[in-house]
Amino acid sequence: MDILTLLPFIVLIGAMFLMTRSAKKKQQQAANMRDSMQPGTGVRTIGGMYATVKEVNDDTVLLEAAPGVHLIFGKNAVGAVLSDEEYNRIVHGDDDVSDDSATVVPDDASSLTAGSDDASADDDRVDLGKKDAADETEAKDGKADGKADGQGDAK
Repeated sequence: MDILTLLPFIVLIGAMFLMTRSAKKKQQQAANMRDSMQPGTGVRTIGGMYATVKEVNDDTVLLEAAPGVHLIFGKNAVGAVLSDEEYNRIVHGDDDVSDDSATVVPDDASSLTAGSDDASADDDRVDLGKKDAADETEAKDGKADGKADGQGDAK
């Protein structure tokens, strides 16, 4: 046999070896992560629920999702073991960022429009307030007269 005929098979076997090796590595890392769970550790389940580990058994984990709410999950349902800082940031909203570096959001959108200080900007604004009842009846009467005239011309 020629080496060129064996080359595709060799490449295929090598690719399969590399894929199974990386999959085994990921499985080993996941097993080590699940074994590192201890009571008091914050976790995220594969369903996206954040909870605190209360008890670790052979195949199951007792989680506390809220004070007094205890749930039993399989160890393989734990997607990530979180550090204390990350868990507190996500669940409790604790940020270590100071207010000086935070983005300032205005209470209204007037500071976001260009030329809000100019008097000409007031002319371009649309009145979104409610109309008086008298204004509405005049508008309806004008439309009704226009329709009657338009219908007479069309016939």
